[in-house]
Amino acid sequence: MAGRRRVSGSSVVALCLLLVSLVACGGRTTADPVRTEVQRVLDRRAAAVLGHDRSAYARTGAADSFDNLAAVPLTAWSYRVTDVDRTGDTATADVELNYRLDGYDRGPVTTRRTVRLDRDGADDRWSVESDRPAEKSGQQPWDQGTVRVVRGTHSLVLGVGQSTEALRGFADLADRAVPAVSEAWDGDWARRVVVLVPDSLEAMAGLLGSPASSYRGIAAVTTGETGGREHAPADRIIVNPDAYGLLGTLGKQVVLTHETTHVATRADTTAATPLWLSEGYADWAGYRDSGRTPAQAAPELARAVSEGRMPADLPADEDFGFTADADRLARAYEGGWLACLMIADQWGEDRLDAFYRAVGAHDRRAGAVEDAMHEVLGTTPEEFTARWREYLRTELG
Repeated sequence: MAGRRRVSGSSVVALCLLLVSLVACGGRTTADPVRTEVQRVLDRRAAAVLGHDRSAYARTGAADSFDNLAAVPLTAWSYRVTDVDRTGDTATADVELNYRLDGYDRGPVTTRRTVRLDRDGADDRWSVESDRPAEKSGQQPWDQGTVRVVRGTHSLVLGVGQSTEALRGFADLADRAVPAVSEAWDGDWARRVVVLVPDSLEAMAGLLGSPASSYRGIAAVTTGETGGREHAPADRIIVNPDAYGLLGTLGKQVVLTHETTHVATRADTTAATPLWLSEGYADWAGYRDSGRTPAQAAPELARAVSEGRMPADLPADEDFGFTADADRLARAYEGGWLACLMIADQWGEDRLDAFYRAVGAHDRRAGAVEDAMHEVLGTTPEEFTARWREYLRTELG
């Protein structure tokens, strides 16, 4: 090897002694004793959660949150300490919490936490003083209060500040949504959903780690990771009770079915999938058996068409921003829905599903829709857009 030179045995010994406080001669980093002790405390805390042992949990420190999550069905709960900042007898730990809901989560939910600890001088042990979401991380339901749990046939509903009767209503809607989506979507999916029902818009925003203003007027959202089945372990449908409560019976069912569709299609929804397709398909599934006509289900776009304001192109991703103008947002959803409805009407529902998967199979957005339209629908984006505009005139004009 070029540049290789021999080092004497005495030099090796001296070098190892010089670096022993940082790296052992064998190449292993020496452990931080405080970090190790904090990890042990949190390991005991995790075991107490899974063992439903409140006394053991209390011996690790603050125990208020134990009662909040007592009803939550868990099959996994663990902490991983990533960093510790110690000042005297206090320490702040950056921690990853990993947990799974029994029977519902394909993989663990990972969320970042900030854990503050105190050291008791009498027994020289660390104990948890507080455990909160890390900066820019969303809350978990048990951070907001005692969680009530209702199980449906195809659903698990977790609520805070909600009555059992109200949560049962959400479970009934979700239980109807799951088979409805399975009839529309022919892909493989878990056929079960988790619904979170906080007690206010502000609490919903807390679960999402975002300002409440971002979701005002939005009845529900679905959280999850896109990009393949292995990256879609644990979707959550999160309800905005303020907006959802204003909907009628049909509207509530359409919303839950729409969000359930996002859960079903998650593994085939990637960065290549435009929002007009993912949101339009979810609305198509939601309205599929509703009996609503296009003019009834797309009032804002119908108004625009009747006033001569025919859209020139399919909705862009930025048109779906929750903070966008309400009418513009409505027209975006309605336009995406009518594009998917047109595919189902003119090419067939099987071809619509195949088109959705073909778009998501691409690694990136560029060329994805064009290729899928050519391969599955036998058309081009220009021809498809012209056909969609004519469909709007026919159905809404």
